[in-house]
Amino acid sequence: MNKTTGLLQKIRSGVASWSDFSSFLKLDKEEAEPFFLLAQEVTAQNFENILKIYNPTNKFPAISITGSECALHCEHCNEKYLRGMKPLLTNNDLERFLIEHSKNGGIGVLISGGCEPDGSVPLINFLDTVKKVKDETNLIINTHTGLLDEATAQKLTEANVDIISFDVNLDEEVIKNIYHLDKSVKDYKQAIELLKKNQLNIVPHICIGLYYGKIHKELESIRFIKETVINPSLIVIIALIPPKNSKIEFNIPDPFDIAKIIALIRFVFPSTEISLGCMRPRGDIKIELEKFAIKAGINRIELPSRRTLNWVKSINPEIHFQFFSACCAIPNNYEQFAKSKDSDIKRYLKL
Repeated sequence: MNKTTGLLQKIRSGVASWSDFSSFLKLDKEEAEPFFLLAQEVTAQNFENILKIYNPTNKFPAISITGSECALHCEHCNEKYLRGMKPLLTNNDLERFLIEHSKNGGIGVLISGGCEPDGSVPLINFLDTVKKVKDETNLIINTHTGLLDEATAQKLTEANVDIISFDVNLDEEVIKNIYHLDKSVKDYKQAIELLKKNQLNIVPHICIGLYYGKIHKELESIRFIKETVINPSLIVIIALIPPKNSKIEFNIPDPFDIAKIIALIRFVFPSTEISLGCMRPRGDIKIELEKFAIKAGINRIELPSRRTLNWVKSINPEIHFQFFSACCAIPNNYEQFAKSKDSDIKRYLKL
């Protein structure tokens, strides 16, 4: 028995150690192929023959409560993503928009914003409004909190926020040199503990390639999620989009490396849904990345290419697509409110 075969057997039998998973991440494409087949097998066993597809459209917009302002000027973002969100800077504006959004058939929103110098998104001043809207509507509220304190965690619970999309990062160099934060891994762990303590629904996000476009400490993030017993129903995978105007040189993450991280998550969390989120490289590698992610065990994907879906059907004619007009981080129990109409699906697929 060679080393790769032995590693595959360990993973298949559920006795692989974290050292074994580290070895898996070092495999080349030919060596990794049977592991991807195993990831597909595990996914099919737990999620049947279904690929869930998410298209937020205008039914699930992203809101920034800070407009395009952020104190951190992170190297990978530098306010770029904030500029694509709807700016709502006051409680009156937020309440008015959310109520109208609900009346007009909206399904939910992502409430986000730029960070304060301490790495927190200043949500606390808006959470009374969120609570009022939750009491009056059925909107699904997803929030980016960043690092947070006890008071904010309690307010999030009181406001009945449905989802906490939290970026789990245990890479000191990324925290200091990419995020420009005077914080440590300990602060990220403490934030997760506060969210757990207040019984909030944490949907961990792992951004692959923040270390200059390379795999670095992603395994540590996966291990932390597992060992803190968050037991998430869903993990969202996103990937670095190299910035154009950074002083630092970033590579485009290799789709094969992204796939290995996804497969590793599938092995560690066999019954947890895995989504390929909207933040990921586009352009020439878009299709390759999507195909690799599906081979590696995702069962959710946001805004896939039609070419990718045609490819999936060509290799698996029995697969069933489910479409949702929402963010890919919504919990299962809300999907009934977000199912797309047949006309929306046909328009997306250009049928």
